[in-house]
Amino acid sequence: MFDKLDFFFFGWIINWFYPEYYRPKYGYQRYYILFFHYLIPQKLFRLNPKVKWPVHFTSKVIAPENITKGILCDPGDGLNTYIQANNRIIFGSNIELGPGVSIISANHNLQNFRKHENSNPIKIGDNVWIGANSTILPEVSIGNNVVIGANSVVTKNIPDNTIAFGNPCEVIKVKAPYSEDLSSLKFNRKIPNSYKSIITNA
Repeated sequence: MFDKLDFFFFGWIINWFYPEYYRPKYGYQRYYILFFHYLIPQKLFRLNPKVKWPVHFTSKVIAPENITKGILCDPGDGLNTYIQANNRIIFGSNIELGPGVSIISANHNLQNFRKHENSNPIKIGDNVWIGANSTILPEVSIGNNVVIGANSVVTKNIPDNTIAFGNPCEVIKVKAPYSEDLSSLKFNRKIPNSYKSIITNA
């Protein structure tokens, strides 16, 4: 009953202000918490105001217009995360970022610190978990079904179906297939057809 009231009073507001927010309708995050801890700081106090998904007030998302993301993925919704997308970041679906994660798509020019170097975008696949206080550096690609251990520094590509950690981050073993049945989830809004495959193939 509380879940339905929460959605009735706050859920429609969240869906209106966050057109790229796709999560389970019930049981993920209370809508009143999203309203007071995310929407108010973003829209009223202008903390990450241009981002079309919830970002926690302790986190920072730079150049959100250069971010492409799927469903079950809201970069910056955790504590103290830093997302810099000057050279684009492409997120897949079903991605979790631990607290303190930094994803940095552009380095500073060594002769002029006010300029950023151009480079290829960062790519992060589907069903990826990046542990707390990890750093993802420019031009890195992380495959599907990957876990990055806490405090890692990812300086090179990480292949599909692996667990990796360290500084620099290295693959330590093969990861079993992702087994959660995402097709059983009831979402807060209709899922676009372009994302249906992640639900059926997870």
